[in-house]
Amino acid sequence: MINAKIPKFKSLVPLKETEINHLLWPPKFSSLPSVLQHYINSDTPIHGQKIHSYILKTGYKPNTNICIKLIILHLKSSCLFYARQMFDEMRQPTLSAYNYMISGYVKHGFVLESFDMVRKLCLSGETPDAYTLSMILKGSTSSYAELYSPCIGKQVHARIFKCIVEDDDVLYTALVDSYVKSGRVDYARRVFDLMLERDVVCSTSLITGYMNQGYIEDAEDVFSRTTEKDVVVFNAMIEGYSKQVENAKKAIEVYIDMQRLGFRPNISTFASIIGACSALAAFENGQQVQGQLMKTELIEHVKIGSALIDMYSKCGLVEDARRVFNYMPEKNVFSWTSMIDGYGKNGYPNEALELFSVMQIDHLIVPNYVTFLSALSACAHSGLIAKGREIFESMERDYSMKPRMEHYACMVDILGRSGSLNQALEFVINMTERPDSDVWAALLSSCRLHGDVELANLAANELFKLSSGSRPGAYVALSNALADAGRWDGVSELREIMKIRGISKGTGFSWVGSDSSLKAFLGQQI
Repeated sequence: MINAKIPKFKSLVPLKETEINHLLWPPKFSSLPSVLQHYINSDTPIHGQKIHSYILKTGYKPNTNICIKLIILHLKSSCLFYARQMFDEMRQPTLSAYNYMISGYVKHGFVLESFDMVRKLCLSGETPDAYTLSMILKGSTSSYAELYSPCIGKQVHARIFKCIVEDDDVLYTALVDSYVKSGRVDYARRVFDLMLERDVVCSTSLITGYMNQGYIEDAEDVFSRTTEKDVVVFNAMIEGYSKQVENAKKAIEVYIDMQRLGFRPNISTFASIIGACSALAAFENGQQVQGQLMKTELIEHVKIGSALIDMYSKCGLVEDARRVFNYMPEKNVFSWTSMIDGYGKNGYPNEALELFSVMQIDHLIVPNYVTFLSALSACAHSGLIAKGREIFESMERDYSMKPRMEHYACMVDILGRSGSLNQALEFVINMTERPDSDVWAALLSSCRLHGDVELANLAANELFKLSSGSRPGAYVALSNALADAGRWDGVSELREIMKIRGISKGTGFSWVGSDSSLKAFLGQQI
């Protein structure tokens, strides 16, 4: 991980005379603190940098108070280089000076520099306070510190006890958030349970952590204990429920409850509830949500439009999805991808590929990895080998995007579905990277489709080497291929192997639409 380089300026920003408040210029040394504070509180703190130039020219030695105000001024002006220069010139930096620098580095994304500043603070003999530790935790949860986040939370937690820091809700909330984002929701809950007062921010963070790891009941427990709720904590529950079809109906229930309690849905609420309707294929509920949205300005937001396209596509209502797409005032790559994917998955491959072309040629939108996957999937459904290969090769040729394993698997599916099994095998053998289980599974599926038992056996064996126990469907596919070819001895032998390895096909079920949602009908376990 490499942090961005802190920009270094040759000189302080030159200002025009009209940009300076003449009542404050030239400043008297006795009034420097108040003049600096004036610029710190203003909307244009960068104008106060001229005071620093004035101090340097006069040779005046600023005291600690003025130094700290200059540091704040430079940080508010996003001039970290000058802030650090001022800090380094201080004879004995105070804890406040350290905290301002640490906060500035974290705010601007220079997390490693903030950690170095903390080390410098500890070596100086100063003791970090609650604010220092909360800023470290905030930095550890940023994208710049992904490699460090798992251990920093523990280190700060230990430091809290070592320094005997007084109970501080802000600090403990930051600690809970740090543990959640590093995947240690169990540690987060321990801290949460020790807190005397748990605010809604802390509860929301813990609920999100539980939902992300599938601990639905624990999330519900925290939600029920949260006495003062807000829209954000309701959103955490709705989003968490919407991720799994078996819980998506609860998302709608929470969505209704929050409005009964007087909370007004925001864009995140609407995006999540539309996702729940997608999971349930409950287009009637989706239409009601769209009706609510049409009374607000949010209906024109690109995020909402993309979510509605996805929802209608998953419900099989491609014309409704296209109607939403056409009326969107602004479209991004996600909007185009949702519509392309909707066409492909609902049996309209030609429309999907036409839209894929229009997106690039007429609108100059750069496809992302998912867009390419949707286009390749459309080629697989329509048996367009040449078009699929062209799209696959264009990823790296035209956009410098290295295909991922799912793109390779989709290309194998394109070749295999059309009956070109030898070409599919050759494609797999010539891959620049080692094929994963999805690639071999795609080949196995095609072999079963076209009755090539020998090649199916080869693909299955390679698949078993990579994931012998985690892909029961591969055993079933090979068993079905052998059965289709009348090789019942092979079927019996394979089933014996499955018993020895403790592999069983999960209970099959079908989703059938009802008046309000989907219902699952279970089959017999094999």
